[in-house]
Amino acid sequence: MTQASQPTGTPPPHRSSHGSHNGPGQHGNSAWAAGGVVFAGVLMLCSGVLGILQGIAAISKDVVYGTVGDYVYRINLTGWGWIHLIIGVLLVITGYGVLKSMEWARWFGIFLASLSLVAQFLFLPYLPVWALIVIAIDLFIIWALAVYRAPDDQPLL
Repeated sequence: MTQASQPTGTPPPHRSSHGSHNGPGQHGNSAWAAGGVVFAGVLMLCSGVLGILQGIAAISKDVVYGTVGDYVYRINLTGWGWIHLIIGVLLVITGYGVLKSMEWARWFGIFLASLSLVAQFLFLPYLPVWALIVIAIDLFIIWALAVYRAPDDQPLL
């Protein structure tokens, strides 16, 4: 049996390693996912910088944040400062990687946003409103990075 031939000069159909981009359940991106991952990368950069500042404030002066009475997850504020500082630095680096479409950054970003979410939950008594805002941002970052499938070798920006 012979295979059907294509007319001369017609390029072969492109087959992506990610599968078809046409139907639901496939690996294609919606406009929300494609724009959301850029927004997630920018949010990671901003959240990281704010985490660094939050960490520096907690390390330099323990009196910056209000004291907490009997809280189950009580940690020294200097310890919290170092936790926020380290997570903040990693978020900045990973956010940059997400914007440059680095595959490791997408997966590490999901891990870091999850870690940040847990840290903010434990930090609720010190800054409750801010912690809830960051938890919501972390949830968006996790969603955006989880649903996005980057086209081969194309940076987002």
